[in-house]
Amino acid sequence: MNSRAVARVAGVAVAGVAYVLGTHWLMTSANGSPWNVVGVLSPMLAVVAAGAWRSGQRGLALGAAAVVLGLCAQALLGVHVSAQALYVAQHVGINLFLALLFGNTLRAGHKPFITTLAERVHRVFTADMAAYTRKATLAWTLYFIGMAALSVALFALAPFDAWALFANLLTPLAVALMFVGEYLLRYRLHPEFERTSLADAIRAYSHAGHEAPAGRTPVKPGSTA
Repeated sequence: MNSRAVARVAGVAVAGVAYVLGTHWLMTSANGSPWNVVGVLSPMLAVVAAGAWRSGQRGLALGAAAVVLGLCAQALLGVHVSAQALYVAQHVGINLFLALLFGNTLRAGHKPFITTLAERVHRVFTADMAAYTRKATLAWTLYFIGMAALSVALFALAPFDAWALFANLLTPLAVALMFVGEYLLRYRLHPEFERTSLADAIRAYSHAGHEAPAGRTPVKPGSTA
């Protein structure tokens, strides 16, 4: 990984940690203000809008931008909205959106999301690798659904501070553990997967949906490398 890629990954990591800590403080310790909701929800909505716009989903991008503008208008007008309900809606909505994003690609005639990413990273892609990445896409789909269900259950049954701890601190840790666990399982079950870097994965995601790069050797289903 070159120095520019390292700096980019480090910058994203620092920004992510700052956002998580700032969000948790706004939810649990800051003085109540309509702008707290704007500060918590707007960064994530902006990321969704940018990602949707880049992938050609203009309606979703404009919808996310409209929600940000609506939150700002609500804060300016001083309209009372349950901040806690909005926080939960954000957390649940993002997880369900990701579940839909991954799960939609498991339909007949579609290529699983992780299969698309893996094909961009690995020069040789076998039928066994395709089957594994399909299962990995299903696992992530179920993971996001489970996180959304757990979020609702905690909000309904536990104090809000417990839900905030889960949403702001435990959720990123759970995602990291899921990534690491899948990484270790992948190379244990399928050592033929080439070792790749985080920069490779980020590059593959940023180019998902475009034509596969030259040089990768496709392997038809039922054949071997």
